[in-house]
Amino acid sequence: MSSSETRVEEIEHKEYYESFSVPFQRFGFWVFLSGEIIILGGLVAAAILFRLSYPNWFESSTYTNVIISSINTFVLLTGSLTAVLAHKNAVDGKWDKVQLFLGLTALAGLTFISIKFIEYSREIHHGFVPSKDVFWMFYYGITGIHGAHVLAGTFIILGVMLFLKKKKLVEAVENAGLYWHFVDIVWLYIFPLFYLT
Repeated sequence: MSSSETRVEEIEHKEYYESFSVPFQRFGFWVFLSGEIIILGGLVAAAILFRLSYPNWFESSTYTNVIISSINTFVLLTGSLTAVLAHKNAVDGKWDKVQLFLGLTALAGLTFISIKFIEYSREIHHGFVPSKDVFWMFYYGITGIHGAHVLAGTFIILGVMLFLKKKKLVEAVENAGLYWHFVDIVWLYIFPLFYLT
């Protein structure tokens, strides 16, 4: 085989693999999210097993506030909508609108956390603390970890907003949105686990 044929074969081989390449930032972010899914998924799975076997679970869950948590669900889903709109506008190159929609997503995160604190203070005031029983231990543990993820997502969104003032990068908006959607999806498992009997 001649050197020119070898070179053509190398180029074709390289192009074949490049056609399936994934940007490093996206790949790294998916690896990070995979770890998060394993951690939160394991906790939620453990809570589901306790829900099925712990006799007082349903009685304890009647003391959680479905109205407050439904409002918080709406807040998180609204944040997902604005994250999608931010990504769409980033793809279209409308960076002013990207900042607006990312700001609304961050506001949704702060609203969620504020409402959660109101909910926690109400429950603690009525004596529902983590040491009360297994339900409340799981409730505060899982919703607290989820709340920390919402707060982290809010800081990620705010960080991306600052980053975009220096460099317009669609992938940054996409990754921030992915994290927010991950937090939303986890909440959609948490909500029926603790609030619906």
